[in-house]
Amino acid sequence: MLLLEEIQKGQILMADVKWIKIVTDVFDDEKMLLIDGLPEHDGIIVIWFKLLCMAGKQNNGGVFMLNDKIAYTDEMLATIFRRPIATVRLALKTFEQFGMIEIVNNTITIPNWEKHQSLDKLEQAREKTRLRVKAHREKQKALTECNTNCNATVTDGNDTDKIREDKDIDKDIDSVEEAPKRKRFTPPTLEEVQTYCLERKNKVDPQRFIDYYTSNGWVVGKNKMKDWKAAIRTWERNGYSSGKSYGANGIAVESGKPSDLDDIF
Repeated sequence: MLLLEEIQKGQILMADVKWIKIVTDVFDDEKMLLIDGLPEHDGIIVIWFKLLCMAGKQNNGGVFMLNDKIAYTDEMLATIFRRPIATVRLALKTFEQFGMIEIVNNTITIPNWEKHQSLDKLEQAREKTRLRVKAHREKQKALTECNTNCNATVTDGNDTDKIREDKDIDKDIDSVEEAPKRKRFTPPTLEEVQTYCLERKNKVDPQRFIDYYTSNGWVVGKNKMKDWKAAIRTWERNGYSSGKSYGANGIAVESGKPSDLDDIF
């Protein structure tokens, strides 16, 4: 388990974070779709955005600490968010299961907080470039103060340095502006599902899981599946075990009656 110091190490802490980044298709994210199928889903989603805003306001690298000695508890968050303690605890449990938060040394943390920060990577690259150009100009100014012989000696080397600086700056900006390629989803094999269910020690029927999603083209709601393990965990929580069919409320339906799986997923 990582220590809090290791989580905070290397984080870019800005003085005044007034906003956080939320992508426009956030509600198409598979985790959000799975949360939307849970009881009190509206309250859970509101608590998630309250956590993001609180982390931005604290500006502590996604680590929720009242001060350097006291970490925020679920009771404290319930008071601050003005939400029932049961709803807050359900939300925190859900977020931890989906990997949206981690509990480290009894402290709530957001492991991928950097993607919600208001400082864009391109802006970071531009700031880095500006500082490098400033340093380069100061170096040029210092060289002009040399005597004539010194100038004759350093001119070629200085031009070479400038060319290298320009090339490095171009590489930095190009690498930042290249859009990351999204990993393509690959349906799991029956053996992979069986292995994961054994690891989870659940009662989900691997063959039934494979057959269901193969028949609907591996779609969750109206979107292509992105994480089949998350879907397994949803089946696990809702009690979709082998040999039975279940409705949207998690109660087994009589044999011969249609299941509500399509309504849920």
